[in-house]
Amino acid sequence: MKKVFSVVVFTVLFYCAGLVGANEKKENLVWDAGSVQLELEKLSGGIYALYPTDAKEKNSKGYPVATSGGFIVGDNGVLVVESMVNKRLAEQVIGFVKKVTDKPILYVVNTSYHGDHAYGNYVFPKTTKIIQHSKTKAFMDNKDKFEADKKFMTQYFGSNRGIEDVIARTADIVVDSKKTIDLGNKKVEIMHLGFAQTEGDLFVWGPEDKVFWTGNPMVAQPPALPWLLDGKHEEVLVTMKKIRNFLPDDATVVPGHGVPVKPKDIDFIINYLEVLQKRVKNAIKEGMTVEQAQKSITMKKFQGYALWGWVHSGVNIPNVYKELSP
Repeated sequence: MKKVFSVVVFTVLFYCAGLVGANEKKENLVWDAGSVQLELEKLSGGIYALYPTDAKEKNSKGYPVATSGGFIVGDNGVLVVESMVNKRLAEQVIGFVKKVTDKPILYVVNTSYHGDHAYGNYVFPKTTKIIQHSKTKAFMDNKDKFEADKKFMTQYFGSNRGIEDVIARTADIVVDSKKTIDLGNKKVEIMHLGFAQTEGDLFVWGPEDKVFWTGNPMVAQPPALPWLLDGKHEEVLVTMKKIRNFLPDDATVVPGHGVPVKPKDIDFIINYLEVLQKRVKNAIKEGMTVEQAQKSITMKKFQGYALWGWVHSGVNIPNVYKELSP
């Protein structure tokens, strides 16, 4: 997320969608980092997804939820996907791992620099290796950026929820292309497939069990839309098509903020991006201003997302319009 822009937008979005209660509104919370509870779902032998307990209900209605992740268990140890936003959630992840196995957590993968995916790194054992893209590491290693980021996270995910106490812990292992890790009779592929939401997006693939973690490039099941906060819609489209072509139809996909889905659900994102690009291009040819484009490009079949008005009209259309304008 672009912190100043996106967090403010998210706050307005959640107010409009009625996703925060009266007490939470006093703190302008997007979601409360002090109350999120995770649940565990076994996907295959040694493969587990973690997602918020309200995800099953809210995802199907088009409402966003907190961060999802998971872990993979091999004979030698465990690889965790996403460390969450604070100590209490990182400890929930560690607690779920301990319920399943007494093997050590060897690796933690951050799919991006976003705090709700990477802040909990410091809670994991010192022997655990952190895996990030170089762009993610560079962002978190920049003290000024990181401290400013913490302040935004605290403002919108809750003060006194442990976010203030987060210590930047960055990559021991940098992956800018692809790396395969053998956990002991369980291989994991960590890959950068191109720009999907940030410059440093990583994807995690368990080839033997056909399980794929996307991070934020796929927020959740349809009708959730992609957030083109950094623009580059054409690159996003290329990357999402690459992912879709890579995945077998019987794979399981764990999105960044929701319950596991199937690869066919990615078609919704691809279709949306293709239609959006076509409609914005036509609007520009017709001489429309960006404001006129925002009003006219309605795309009714994609409107089930609770945050439709702001994401589609407020974020995606202006960014695509800017990129396609001569």
